[in-house]
Amino acid sequence: MGISSDLREDGIRVLTMDYPPVNALPVQGWFDLAAALDEAGRDQHTHVVVLRAEGKGFNAGVDIKEMQHTEGFDALIGANKGCFAAFKAVYECSVPVIAAVNGFCVGGGVGLVGNADVVVASDDAYFGVPEVKQGALGAATHMARLVPQHLMRTLYFTARTIKAADLVQHGSVYEVVPRDRLDDAALALAADIAEKDTRVIRAAKEALNGIDPIDVNKSYRFEQGFTMELNLAGVSDELRDDFAGTDKAGGGR
Repeated sequence: MGISSDLREDGIRVLTMDYPPVNALPVQGWFDLAAALDEAGRDQHTHVVVLRAEGKGFNAGVDIKEMQHTEGFDALIGANKGCFAAFKAVYECSVPVIAAVNGFCVGGGVGLVGNADVVVASDDAYFGVPEVKQGALGAATHMARLVPQHLMRTLYFTARTIKAADLVQHGSVYEVVPRDRLDDAALALAADIAEKDTRVIRAAKEALNGIDPIDVNKSYRFEQGFTMELNLAGVSDELRDDFAGTDKAGGGR
């Protein structure tokens, strides 16, 4: 359980998230993922990263139960900083990052995938940003990299999800395959990148980031400021209590 890293002989590094039952990462998990991505980028033997997950789904975001069972704001601040670090590490990884998405990819999962360079998905995969239901904001920056603006706003305000197959038409998901072929599809695409001169690919990754029209790190940090306001107002604890069955907000809820 946790984050595992496996460097293959062909230069493909496979990073796997495994946090049963739904891959909702605890605070430390986000920092561990960021560290693994940073290490992968520094290793000149790594030509490309495949980010995948074990279990029923790719990622269910932050561990809300951990947050509600922690006194004060330490877990909230930790989750905010951890997510920022992990999303940033995906985006700034010195080599391309391919996200191999199975099942659900919501909240923080969209932050990871939206900052990835290539996305492949299984035919049961879907994406969403349900933060508004838990009194938080975030990952609109990254959902906007997957769908057009008006669709992003619709998904954001309604907390609805969208199937991976529907993202192919937008060009944000490269390929959708049966679940049992997902790893093979991701590795095949990774192999195509890995066989190129890594010095050129690393330069290309930096160049492409340099011409992005949006500073994703600054944009996401701006979103997080509103999350903190909602938490200070007590709104977030009320909504998370309903989700987690806790009473952190008080008042016998």
